[in-house]
Order: sequence, then C-alpha cells, then structure tokens
Amino acid sequence: MAYLDIQHVVRRFGGLVAVDDITVGIEQGEIFGLIGPNGSGKTTLFNCINNYYPPNSGEIIFKGIPITHKPTHDVCRLGIGRTFQVVKPLRRMTVLENVMTGAFLRTSNVTKATDKALEALDFCELIHRKDMLAKDLPIADKKRMEIARSLAGDPELILLDETAAGLNPREIERAMELVKKIRDKGITCFVVEHVMKFIMGISDRMMCINFGREIARGSPKEIASHPEVIKAYLGEEYAKGKQY
Repeated sequence: MAYLDIQHVVRRFGGLVAVDDITVGIEQGEIFGLIGPNGSGKTTLFNCINNYYPPNSGEIIFKGIPITHKPTHDVCRLGIGRTFQVVKPLRRMTVLENVMTGAFLRTSNVTKATDKALEALDFCELIHRKDMLAKDLPIADKKRMEIARSLAGDPELILLDETAAGLNPREIERAMELVKKIRDKGITCFVVEHVMKFIMGISDRMMCINFGREIARGSPKEIASHPEVIKAYLGEEYAKGKQY
C-alpha cells in the first residue's frame, strides 16, 4: 500500500462530476505532480484528501489509516498539511503570528508555538519579515508564509496548490528550491501547478487529469511527450519547445 493511497475517488457537485474515479498512490518521500486544465478537478481532489469536500465514493488511506470520513482537523493532526490556490493571510496579524496559528496544531504553549513558527520562517527564508503585517507582503512572500504556516504544524505530507502562480522567473527558481528542501526534510509533497517549468523541474512522478479523470501518469519526460496530455493541456507549441 502506498503512503497516500487514493482509491476510486469520486466527487460530484449536483450533476457535475469534478473528480471521476481517480486512483493513485503516492510514495513516502517523493514529489508527485498533478497537472490539468482549469476546472479539471485538481484542487477538488486536494479538498477530498483533507475532507474539505468529502468524496461521494471511494477511499483515501494515509499511512495505512482510512481518512475518508475523518474531520478535516483530524486529517491535519495525522500529518497532512496544505496550502491554497488563493493565499488568504490573516491580514492584520504579523507574519510571525500567522505562522504561529499553524504551530498551535501541536501545542497550546505560546512560547513553544513561537519557537516553532520562527523555525519554520527561518527554513522558508522569511525570518526577516516576521514583524511585518501579513497584508503588506509581496505575493511571493505570502506564498512562502503560507508554506511556513503549514510546516509549523509538522506535516508528514504537504499538499501544495499553485505555489508558483504569479511569480517571476527568479521567484519560481526559489520556490523550486524550497519544495526540494521540504522533500529533503523528509516531507512528502503532492503538488498542483500550472507553471510547467516549476512542476516539471521538481516532480519525481506526475499525473495529468482532464474532466476529473486521469489521462496519463509517468515521469515528467513521459508526461510532456504524451499525446493526450499535449492535446488536452500542454499544446503543440509547448511540446515543440519543451524543457524538463
């Protein structure tokens, strides 16, 4: 059994099937990438994993423990952290205070939560921003702050949703370095992304979905060359000039 084992998961919204019979296993210690067109079900699959939107059918198992029907906070306590497509910081709190909210998952002690938050900020190279109001951060640092907040809760698996969106080329390079550092720290990474340079450059394995269904799975090189992926998502122009 895989570290995260997703078995025949389906999620419907009325007559719309957003996730349609997805089965995939993610191994401990890998970076697994998920790509697909807008509306293909990527974020909905993340929401099924942490039970924000419970699956209509199927099973999700983490570390051998069924989590399909567990409340979101229990899934988090088991060791699954995440970030979101749209960063929504606690705007009137400092960066440090924002990250401390993640640390309070494991402790009610303010001193311990502060220390854990500072450690996460240092890891994410954001310690120099700790006293700034979160609302004043540039987008790249808001995304790093959100990652730090998740890391402060000591996850064993982290779901990263569009970490590179809106970043310039240098910021994308730094974001790639950060995700690799997270994996080197022993945390498994499941990544959704549209920026191909980013996800092709960090993933050990990848899957592409469209209309909620898997259309291809394999290495970044295999995915970038797959005819169905090119047709449904990447396009011929990307395929001609692809770099991975």
